[in-house]
Amino acid sequence: MRAKLISMFGAAALSVTCATAMAAETIRVTLQLPEKHSLGKNWNAFKEIIEEKSKGELNVQLFPSAQLFKDKEVPEAVGSGAVEAGSAFLGRFAGSVPAVEIVNLPFFFRDEAHLRAATANNSPMRKILDQAVLEETGARVLWWQAYGRNVYLNSGAPIKTPEDVVGKKVRTYGKVLGWTVKALGGAPTLMSGSKQLLAYQQGAVDVGMTGTSAVKSRKLYEVMENMTLSYDFAIEFVAVINNDFFEGLSEDNQKIILEAAAIVEKQLRDEVYAGEDAMVESISDKINVIRLSDEERAKWVEATASVQDRFVEATGQIGQKALDAAKAM
Repeated sequence: MRAKLISMFGAAALSVTCATAMAAETIRVTLQLPEKHSLGKNWNAFKEIIEEKSKGELNVQLFPSAQLFKDKEVPEAVGSGAVEAGSAFLGRFAGSVPAVEIVNLPFFFRDEAHLRAATANNSPMRKILDQAVLEETGARVLWWQAYGRNVYLNSGAPIKTPEDVVGKKVRTYGKVLGWTVKALGGAPTLMSGSKQLLAYQQGAVDVGMTGTSAVKSRKLYEVMENMTLSYDFAIEFVAVINNDFFEGLSEDNQKIILEAAAIVEKQLRDEVYAGEDAMVESISDKINVIRLSDEERAKWVEATASVQDRFVEATGQIGQKALDAAKAM
């Protein structure tokens, strides 16, 4: 009899354990960069918040360094539900929503304050773009992940004005960036971030476009002499979750996720923008740092003004709405 009771209690305990395990929702996250990178740390901060606040009902599993999907595969993978969530370069969503490349418009954002306001959670511009991404891909935007602002790299005479780009081969990583280079009189060359070091070393391109953090993390200062702090556009990644999965969660857990997303979004943007100055200072003895004067910046603005018109023509009504919303801020 005692053995039977032990068996019954054991079965009951196993049943409770299985029910608890089944109750927990696992969110698998595909990442492109290592967990030690700022974007990986950002997801870990999100993980800690939602696992604690959901009391174990939500479980996050991170798969860094493109273990599951490559950057270009993330929009479809998350949208289709092949994986619950992930991060990708915002430009990867341009195939479905071309207007997301508004953040790459040269000198469109007047200053850091304007950029922060336009890209903030639930800003008028964000509402337009995030909704379009959801409708076109099935992926719900949780938050935008700041990566830094653009700089130009080169060797020889430093780049100070648009004339310094004329006739040069320039590394780019998006359609709008290609338009910008052409407006400056250069020849755009599409290239992934991982190929930069070798390309600069071998002289495959004359000029590099990249984010501030990449100059240090990829040691690009070893193969380029000058870094021009143009800060002409923002580089953004985006954290997304499959919408069907999200809507299948309880209202309480949905709220926990959205509140955590808002917290970690602000944390990362504050860290990245504050860290840009420190990063530049940390390598100023390894690379010549060029800061544009107001007069020089005005020449860049004038030379690239046509890119905005081209953007509106290519992105239609959504692009125009996003542009108007950002300008009004």
